[in-house]
Formats: sequence, C-alpha cells, structure tokens
Amino acid sequence: MVQRVGGSRRKTRDLMKKPRRMRGKLSLTRFFAKFSEGDKVVLRSEPSYQKGIYFRRFHAKVGVIEKKRGSCYEVSIKDGNKRKTLVLHPVHLKRV
Repeated sequence: MVQRVGGSRRKTRDLMKKPRRMRGKLSLTRFFAKFSEGDKVVLRSEPSYQKGIYFRRFHAKVGVIEKKRGSCYEVSIKDGNKRKTLVLHPVHLKRV
C-alpha cells in the first residue's frame, strides 16, 4: 500500500492562515464561548489552537449544535447527502 505523506493540515497554507492584523493572542471570549443545543454555527478555524479542530474539507460549513461533550461540542453538519457529527472546540465555532 502507498504510505500517506503529510497529515490533516496538508496543503492548508492559505486556508488555515490568519490575516496579518488578527495574529497574536487568542480571544478568551471565543475560547470560553457557550452554545446551547440547536444553535447554528459556522466552522471557522483558529489556527493558533489545534485541539478540537476539524478536517479542512469542512471549513466554512454551517452546522447545528447537538450537545456538549466535555469542553467541546458535538456539531452536526451535512457533507453531501450524509449527516456527520464532529467534536469541536468552541474556539473554532462562530454563531450564525
């Protein structure tokens, strides 16, 4: 079998890069954001915090919060004809 080269952030130099003026410390408001079940959120990655991040295919997708799991949230998104559940940290989520 062919061995895979690179990881989950392969070919994401521009996709997961912050604008120059947004670089620096993480916003604590976004880090400790609270969501409730049924909230609609858009997946916007925070490149400086890699825990609880999603695969690059789901960037900028809209999902619905299903429930809280630890410090993260389960978000249901539609990928083609399938519903998928992702476990994401609130720093990578933005309310719609």
